[in-house]
Amino acid sequence: MGTRGRGRVADRPADRSAAGVTAGPAAGPAARPAGRPDAGGPADAEVAIPVRGRADRRRTARRAARRRRRSLLRELPLIVLVALLVALVMKTFLVQVFVIPSGSMEQTIQIGDRVLVDKFTPWFGAEPERGDVVVFKDPGGWLESDHQPSTDGPVLRGAKQVLTFVGLLPSDSEQDLIKRVIGVGGDTVECCDDQGRVSVNGTPIDESYLAVGNPPSRQPFKVKVPQGRLWVMGDHRDVSADSRFHMGNPGQGTIPLSGVVGRAFTIVWPVSRINQLDVPSSLSKLGKAPQARGPAADSPGAGPVPMEPPLVMGVLGILPLVGRRPGRRPA
Repeated sequence: MGTRGRGRVADRPADRSAAGVTAGPAAGPAARPAGRPDAGGPADAEVAIPVRGRADRRRTARRAARRRRRSLLRELPLIVLVALLVALVMKTFLVQVFVIPSGSMEQTIQIGDRVLVDKFTPWFGAEPERGDVVVFKDPGGWLESDHQPSTDGPVLRGAKQVLTFVGLLPSDSEQDLIKRVIGVGGDTVECCDDQGRVSVNGTPIDESYLAVGNPPSRQPFKVKVPQGRLWVMGDHRDVSADSRFHMGNPGQGTIPLSGVVGRAFTIVWPVSRINQLDVPSSLSKLGKAPQARGPAADSPGAGPVPMEPPLVMGVLGILPLVGRRPGRRPA
């Protein structure tokens, strides 16, 4: 009986070892589970992860900040180049903002307003229609020509020329105006009837957009608009140097379609004046213009020509909004 009892007690450690159970440090480091540096005794101090101090963290953060700055400096030229290319494409093909320097389009457009001009749809053959507000190049002799000499140095002048080319700065050389289309090719535009109104192809038009106190025209005229040209007038008739004052020029005061930059379709600044430039129903409901036959009819001469400044240069349009037709700068 004693022998069997002693034998069972002696066998116990062997059984525990065979079952993979270890006891104490005798099992050695190899017996500790992987990934558990804290699962043992005194040997754990040898594999403890050091704790970084605040100074080390600050040094690491400063090094990361320096790397970010160096990366930005390397990428900055590419960012500027891409931005300039985007600005150039938008100014050339999509939309452009123009600043109004005169009161020739009051009360519709005020001095200092920014208008967004659609330069996109003309690429698909769209042409200005009666009632559209268009920006166009000076056909010759419409604008003041006195320019102050530049006092900029060669470096600043070159930088301004680059920014002007892409549409980020106003141009001192471009001569653009803004007016409303009253007649298109083939139309006969006349003023005034018994009630003092302008008529197009014999139909009087209601011009509710005119500046307060302005009659449709203080001078009589009658002209047949040649094909490929437009008869344009300002909404502030008393101060607008429009087609009426240039009937002695080639085209009898009309402007060529090729000179139209785009159609102004909305006021975008100031915020209080944001508004869409709609076509008056009195002009939009007129029928199709008759086909021109023979030379344009003679028109009476015009009086003194009021002078007005060109539109303050075109600035890049931010939003690629699309209107209906062409136009470019206001004056």
